[in-house]
Amino acid sequence: CHLIHYLRLSHHLIVLNYLICTFDKLKSVSSEDIKITDAVFDGVEVRVFEPPARGDESLKRSVVYIHGGGWALASARTSLYNNLCRIMAESLNAVVVSVEYRLVPEVYFPEQYHDALRATKHFLQPHVLAEYSVDPSRIAISGDSAGGNLAAAVCQQLSKDEDLTVRPKLQALIYPVLQAFDFNTPSYQQNMNMPVLPRYIMINYWIDYFNGNYDLAHALLINNHTALDVGQALSFRGRLNWTSLLPSSFKKNYQPVVQATGTAEIIQKIPALLDVRAVPLLADDETLWAQPKTYVLTCENDVLRDDGAMYAKRLENAGVDVTLDHFHDCFHGCMIFTVWPTDFSAGVQTRNSYIRWLDENL
Repeated sequence: CHLIHYLRLSHHLIVLNYLICTFDKLKSVSSEDIKITDAVFDGVEVRVFEPPARGDESLKRSVVYIHGGGWALASARTSLYNNLCRIMAESLNAVVVSVEYRLVPEVYFPEQYHDALRATKHFLQPHVLAEYSVDPSRIAISGDSAGGNLAAAVCQQLSKDEDLTVRPKLQALIYPVLQAFDFNTPSYQQNMNMPVLPRYIMINYWIDYFNGNYDLAHALLINNHTALDVGQALSFRGRLNWTSLLPSSFKKNYQPVVQATGTAEIIQKIPALLDVRAVPLLADDETLWAQPKTYVLTCENDVLRDDGAMYAKRLENAGVDVTLDHFHDCFHGCMIFTVWPTDFSAGVQTRNSYIRWLDENL
C-alpha cells in the first residue's frame, strides 16, 4: 500500500480500504429477523437496523453507532459492523442507526465530525424518531476507536445545542481515541509496539485525519508539540495530567515525557491538535458536566487505554455517572472480531459486557 502511495498511483488508505472491503465480501452474515435499510440523513448515508414490531410495545429504544477505523478505514456496511449492529438490534430490541461518514482521504477533519453530527441531529428530530417508532427518552450514542472519538465529540456538541428538544440518554465509548496531546501516557509507552495498533500507526492516523505531513511524526511522538514553551498548549495541560487521572495500576513506574522546549510551529501547522472537536478529552469542565451517563470500555493491551480511563475520571470528577469497564486480557479493536475466521473470545467477552450495560441502562 505504501509503495503504491509512493509511486503516486493512489493513496495507500484507498488501497487498504479496498482490500478490506474485498476480503469482507467473502463473508456472509445473516440479518435473520432484523430489517436492514440504507437511508440518507441530512446528506449523510446511514444503515438502519430495525427489529420486528412486538405487540406489547409501541416505542423502541435506539443506538446511534459510529464505526471505527482511524477516520479512514472500514464502513457501516462491512460484515463486521453489520454483525455487531444486528446483534445489538436483536439483543436490545432497539433501532440501531450506523453512520456511514466520509473517510480520509476523500475528506479530512472536521468533515467526519460534521457528518456524524448532522446524521445524529437529523435522527433526533421528533418526526424522524416517530417514523422509526423510537422512544425519544431512550437513545444512546456510541462508537468504537475513531468512532468513539466522533461519538464523544458529537455528544459534547449536542449538550451545547439549545435548539435540540431531544438529547441522548447515554453515551457508550469503546476503546475511544480522545487526545493527541500526549503520545507518552503509560499505555502509549507500555503498548508502543503492540500489534493491531502500535503507537506510530496511531500517530499516522492523526496526521492523516488532519491532512498533515508525516515529517512531523517524530516530533509528535516525543511530545514536542506540547512542550512547556508552546504557549497554545499551556491552558490544556491541566486537563490531561495522567499522573492524577490514572489509577496506580495503570501508571505503574512510567514517567511523564514533558519537553522543556519544543516546536510551536507544529500547532501552527496543525491547529486541530488542540481542537476539542477532534480531541474531546481537552474539553472544559463545564462541557463535561453536561454529558449524559457514560460507559467507557478499555483494554489493557491498547495504546488508547489511558485515553478512555482519563476521560472516565474527568467525567466522574465533573459529576457524571460513569462506568469504566476495563479488560485486562483484551486488545484494541477486539469487539468487532466475533465472526469466523476472526471469532475471538475477547470479542465476545467485550461485546457481551457492552450490550449488557446498554440493556440495563438504556
